[in-house]
Order: sequence, then C-alpha cells, then structure tokens
Amino acid sequence: MIKGVFGRMTKQSVLRGLILKEIDDLIMSSLGIVTFISFFIGAVVSIQTALNLNNPLIPKELIGFAARQSIILEFAPTFISVIMAGKVGSYITSSIGTMRVTEQIDALEVMGINSLNYLVLPKIVAMMIYPFLIGIAMFIGILGAYMAGVYGGFLGSSEFLSGLQDDFISFHLVYAFLKTFLFAFILATVPAYHGYYMKGGALEVGQASTQSFVWTSVVIIITNYVLTQVLLS
Repeated sequence: MIKGVFGRMTKQSVLRGLILKEIDDLIMSSLGIVTFISFFIGAVVSIQTALNLNNPLIPKELIGFAARQSIILEFAPTFISVIMAGKVGSYITSSIGTMRVTEQIDALEVMGINSLNYLVLPKIVAMMIYPFLIGIAMFIGILGAYMAGVYGGFLGSSEFLSGLQDDFISFHLVYAFLKTFLFAFILATVPAYHGYYMKGGALEVGQASTQSFVWTSVVIIITNYVLTQVLLS
C-alpha cells in the first residue's frame, strides 16, 4: 500500500486542499480531547505520587520530577497515541471504508486518479503535524500536575519547579518526539490500510474500524517497546 501511495501523484493544488482538510479533521478536531485528558492525567500523576510519599526523608521535589518523567517519556507520546488510535484511526478507517462500500474509490480509479495517493498521502502529511499536538499535551499535562500538587497543598510552587528541572536530560525530548513521528505514521497508515482493503457493506465498515483500532494500538505498543530498548538502554 505504501508503495502505491507514493506512485502516480495527484495535482499539487488538489493535494494542498486535501492536506489542509485532513489537518482540520485529524489534528485540530483532536485538540480539545487531548487537552482535557492531558490536564487531568497530569493532575492524577501528581496526586498519586504525593500520596505515596510516606517517608519524610524523601524530598517533595520528587513529585515534580516524577510528573515530568512520566508525562514526557510515556504518557504524552504513547498514551495519547493509543487514544488517538480510537479517535483518528476509527475516523480514517470508516471514511475510506465508506468510500469503498459506495464505490467512490472505483470511480476515482476510472477517472485515472491514483486513489491511494489521493486518499492516504494527505493523511500521512497531515499527521506529520501530530508532534505539535503531543508538545501541547506535554505542557498541559505538566500544568495539570503543577496545579494539582501546589493548589492541592501537597508541596510548594518552588519545590515542584525545582523537581521539574532536576536532572533534566534533553535527549528524553528527542526520544519522545522521535517516537511521536513514528506513531503519527502508524496512525495514518494502519487505519487507512484497513479501510482501503475492506470488503463487504456497512456492517463491515464498523468491524474494520474496530479491527484497525486494535492493530494500530498493538503496532504502537510494540514500536514503543523496541524504540525504548534501542534508544534508552
């Protein structure tokens, strides 16, 4: 499928419009749910860490440190991507699958248009902006952790900020965004594959959407494991 996507190209003017539409459908429409989940998960991480610090010898700065590490390394890039597999992945599969069922893809081929390039490439290009969404998720998650920790009375603002800056390794951000780029490619291609090659009617569109969510999540988790072993071990 990937080979077909980069085969006969659609007109640049047409592709440009399709890419802008996909950015709106896939990225901008997900901003609200990503912001909401990031804030409250960050808050929960902060509270859970604070409640488990029973030893008075352990500094409270650890709350900020733990929130930073968990949000940047795993929560924002991986957990959000699994959620997006349900939202974005299901949308991609169902939209392409519906076009397959209604024979719109066959009509594109009859008109001499490379349907894979026309349908899938704009989604891949649009998802390359996905790391910016994850960057926002990181910021909002840490903000939620800060507000829950400080305004919840678990530690002071200076203590949280001190832990947030403690032993910061810049490569962790490189690692997180590298994962995010790969996850973005997976989120665009695996659901598109299940939608493009599905067979049947309207019932099978729903089944294909469920199957694409499962397989996208599996591929993301395996990729996450492999990258963690290679880059952080």
